Amino acid sequence: MSAIVIVGTQWGDEGKGKATDLLADDVQYVVRYQGGNNAGHTIIVGDTTLKLHLVPSGVMYPHVTPVIGDGVVVDPGVLLGELDGLVEQGLDVSRLKISGNAHLIMPYHREIDALSERKLGRQKLGTTKRGIGPCYADKASRVGLRVQDLYDMKIFREKLDAALQHKNAILTRIYNRQPMSQIEIETEYAVYAERLGPYIADTGSLLHDGLDRGENVLLEGAQGTLLDLDHGTYPFVTSSNPVAGGAMTGAGIGPKHITNVIGITKAYVTRVGSGPFPTELHDEIGERMTTIGKEFGTTTGRQRRVGWFDAVLARYAGRVNGLTEHFLTKLDVLSDFETLKVCRAYRYQDQEFEHFPPHQTAFHHATPVYEELDGWTEDITEVTSFSDLPKNAQAYVERLEELSGVHIRWVSVGPARRQTLERSV
Repeated sequence: MSAIVIVGTQWGDEGKGKATDLLADDVQYVVRYQGGNNAGHTIIVGDTTLKLHLVPSGVMYPHVTPVIGDGVVVDPGVLLGELDGLVEQGLDVSRLKISGNAHLIMPYHREIDALSERKLGRQKLGTTKRGIGPCYADKASRVGLRVQDLYDMKIFREKLDAALQHKNAILTRIYNRQPMSQIEIETEYAVYAERLGPYIADTGSLLHDGLDRGENVLLEGAQGTLLDLDHGTYPFVTSSNPVAGGAMTGAGIGPKHITNVIGITKAYVTRVGSGPFPTELHDEIGERMTTIGKEFGTTTGRQRRVGWFDAVLARYAGRVNGLTEHFLTKLDVLSDFETLKVCRAYRYQDQEFEHFPPHQTAFHHATPVYEELDGWTEDITEVTSFSDLPKNAQAYVERLEELSGVHIRWVSVGPARRQTLERSV
């Protein structure tokens, strides 16, 4: 038995879906442990491409039970729409299990999210306006509604009544908006309750029973380490904990079950939304990277910001997550660049930082300290072993491994499963 955590080591969008696909043959459960429909995975299996936002990647595989864990926030309308789309593509979604402890995104969460972002103006955080943050805020304030509340509409009605008294006051007095109708929300969520009923389960017991039987669990995070609420570039972060520690609380699994923590690392760096980004490129090289890498968000379609690989962030992610190995993605995007740069440290004022700076001012104003490596011009998308890569490509991977301090076990040279090279230790 084992539980493996897959975690993004940057600001998300590192290619976690592909890693899940590669490892799914050997697991019986794939668990989404945090976040909501503000994130997405693109999965390519054979000729099928899926863009998932809330449903765990394991839905692709007949032998896998996909699980939405306690730590996820669920917009039931979005979830049901996604399930309907998967059924239309010929997939069986009946195995999906949803934790009754997961919190529900409500219409007022989405409305307040959008209004607060608009009010912040130039100081906006760059949220997806899908109600994720307000839902997690209600969870922390202990006034949220959970999936299990759909079992008893009397309880649901009482909780909704209490919540709306507060939310409607915010909408009307602060944002000058119309109050929301309790009856309309009750009616909408009663329909969701009927449709979601077959999927709701005690997922904690389900996973523990599976582990006791010697089955394997894959815990897939959304977003990335630098978007973690506690360990990311606050306040430009998400509202949950994508790091490996969050996998345990979000799934209800203890640390004794975790055998591997795999860091998904892009061969360069991207981020969506606002916030500091020391190695960000604003030139023709950045434009080429964006075009070649098709750097647009799976969920939002927003163009991602791009930059050179940042070893300071990689070392930080290795420490925070306790990484055992790396899965390096999108190496093929860097083909045909004459010179590649890697940030080995930051400089702020007269001080050099090889590890994450101790305060946000230093990070916000840090200047990257680069080293340059020779690029390669060969097409590497059909290469089938690491030793067959161009020497400069091998050297680049080896240098990233050396700087990050964590072994790079897998190297992706294209989106398909077959375009993955496994290296020995």
